[in-house]
Amino acid sequence: MPRPARFRPALSRRARLGATTVAALVAGTAVFGVGQATAEHSVPRTDKEIPNLTQVQDKIKAYYGDTVTADGEHYASSHSNYARQVRGIEAKARTYLTKALARHDRAGKQPKPAIVLDMDDTTLLTYNYELQVGFHYTEESQDKYLAHTDMDPVFGMNRLVNWAHAKGAEVFFLTGRKEAQRDWSVRNLKNVGYGVPLDRRHVYLKNKENPPPYLPCGATCTTVEYKSGTRKHIESLGYNVVANFGDQYSDLSGGAGDRTFKLPNPMYYLP
Repeated sequence: MPRPARFRPALSRRARLGATTVAALVAGTAVFGVGQATAEHSVPRTDKEIPNLTQVQDKIKAYYGDTVTADGEHYASSHSNYARQVRGIEAKARTYLTKALARHDRAGKQPKPAIVLDMDDTTLLTYNYELQVGFHYTEESQDKYLAHTDMDPVFGMNRLVNWAHAKGAEVFFLTGRKEAQRDWSVRNLKNVGYGVPLDRRHVYLKNKENPPPYLPCGATCTTVEYKSGTRKHIESLGYNVVANFGDQYSDLSGGAGDRTFKLPNPMYYLP
């Protein structure tokens, strides 16, 4: 969130609640996990080609194991199919990282191994916010939410990140959230158990007003340009991105990463 520009054809930059599953590979690298809303560009010929919006929302709630508190807040369940799917992806990532980090340790030289992670629905779960706004993201509602509310960690990701850091991986967060949301984002990561460095050198947010010089596209970067360009910048600092985590294929495209891990997200699509 802002999730770098969200895509809504013609009217805004965000499309929501399309087909709930996509199976694909990103730039020839292995991607583990499916379940992402997609933007469908063809014009339906009849109503039968359009998923019923209410039924799609109900399926999303069931997939996340929707749990409602006494004060009306919605949370995902740790026993949900979503949580089970995430745990499977994390197990594959841990197996891969165990070997990748051991190889770096045996080599005993630069570049230093690193992992790069998106924020929304990769390390922090937006489900409560999405239900609160009826799957209707706006910058204003997001700012209001983030200023006063911590999102839960994506199930198990804080433990995976802390483990990887303890095994020698440098950890970088790379999000499309705007620079003005830095303090809220860092507070949230810290409060939900990400015990890794969270300074400006390790947390990258999108700064359209003062884009960094290592991005030739400046303020006009697409998500893929912004994220792959930043990963290349991280590697230029003496790191090897051994794993890149994201819930959107645009988080994972563009190279600069040995392995990609796709987290599930049927709630929205970011090109």
